[in-house]
Amino acid sequence: MSERDTGLPLEPIEKASIDELRALQLERLKWSVRHAYDNVAHYRAKFDAAGVHPDDLRAIEDIARFPVTTKQDLRETYPFGMFAVPRDQVVRIHASSGTTGKPTVVGYTARDIDTWSDLVARSIRASGARHGDIVHVSYGYGLFTGGLGAHYGAERLGLTVVPFGGGQTERQVQLINDFRPDIIMVTPSYMLAIADELERQGFDPRQSSLRIGIFGAEPWTNDMRTAIEQRTGMDAVDIYGLSEVMGPGVANECIETKDGPTIWEDHFLPEIVDPQTGAPLPEGEFGERVVTSLKKEALPIIRYRTRDLTRLLPGTARTMRRMQKITGRSDDMMIVRGVNVFPSQIEEQILKQPSLAPHYVCELDREGPLDTLTVRVELKPEFSAAPEPERVQAAARLEQSIKSMIGVTARIAVEPVGAVERSIGKAKRVIDRRRK
Repeated sequence: MSERDTGLPLEPIEKASIDELRALQLERLKWSVRHAYDNVAHYRAKFDAAGVHPDDLRAIEDIARFPVTTKQDLRETYPFGMFAVPRDQVVRIHASSGTTGKPTVVGYTARDIDTWSDLVARSIRASGARHGDIVHVSYGYGLFTGGLGAHYGAERLGLTVVPFGGGQTERQVQLINDFRPDIIMVTPSYMLAIADELERQGFDPRQSSLRIGIFGAEPWTNDMRTAIEQRTGMDAVDIYGLSEVMGPGVANECIETKDGPTIWEDHFLPEIVDPQTGAPLPEGEFGERVVTSLKKEALPIIRYRTRDLTRLLPGTARTMRRMQKITGRSDDMMIVRGVNVFPSQIEEQILKQPSLAPHYVCELDREGPLDTLTVRVELKPEFSAAPEPERVQAAARLEQSIKSMIGVTARIAVEPVGAVERSIGKAKRVIDRRRK
């Protein structure tokens, strides 16, 4: 789809030259590092301990001399210790779930909210939005950044918003059929649950009004994209963000190319580092994404280790660089008898099996000294009446595929439709009982 088709022109910075973009980045990078050092005691202590000072930042490459920021830094300063402005200038607070410790808390000034809204609006426009579109938001509202981030961005673009949130899938389907939205913003795993419910109610997902799905908040593969597009008839586009960095809208795929999210480099500086050593890697090499904010006031983030595994790629639809579609995180990786396995690798093999649906969970246990991996996966509805021998054959095919392509032995449990718990937010793909 071209810019002419959307009727929504690009911002000048999206078409700026690389030299113009790098000059702007350096100017904003110097401000952000100085802002963090002058106003956040935790950053000042870390910089001093590393022997670096904002004055040392003379070129973009110099940022690699500064220490990284981790989720642990945010937890150690809980709740407001990383804020760089007085608390009374913070107009909104978001936070992570805190399921593995204290939640990470993020604050926004009024200008931060404006910036965030602008970037999500840019992301929705890059996804192919048109004047007059209706956007159905199924991301969760509240402390999670997804719902409000999508909502404010769609409104900033001048679109009509249906602020549904997560859950109540039957009601979601009713309103999709009644209101006929053009765009849905939701996790890819929950989009599958909505498609299931459409079919359960007797509707063909390909005949719905939905033209574009903007999917994020969890890793998903290009095979999953293909499966969603074939099943629903919509364009499936990837939006990327982290609550610690801003929320959704840090990067977004352009519908013209759908070749990995374009990083909005006028607001964020990306790096790739070795996930084990933290050493910077050359552009094009695969590693962990590190990101620095360039304009955030309330919570500047300097060299944040995202744990997302990807590589930086040259720009295509925009001047700004892209990142390879993220299909895994270093902290999602399963180690099964010495083999590194990501849920996305399992998903890729499931999607190759014609009778299996991409509703699955990986269960890790320990029998004596040995790890075991069980993959529970559902049959597609049209195969729900398949006799037991066909289920056994489907399990055997998937087991062989995982063994030959990934290098681990997995037990396969082929379940009936609806047996795998649906998530209304981020899908929980791994249950690790070995730590209990």
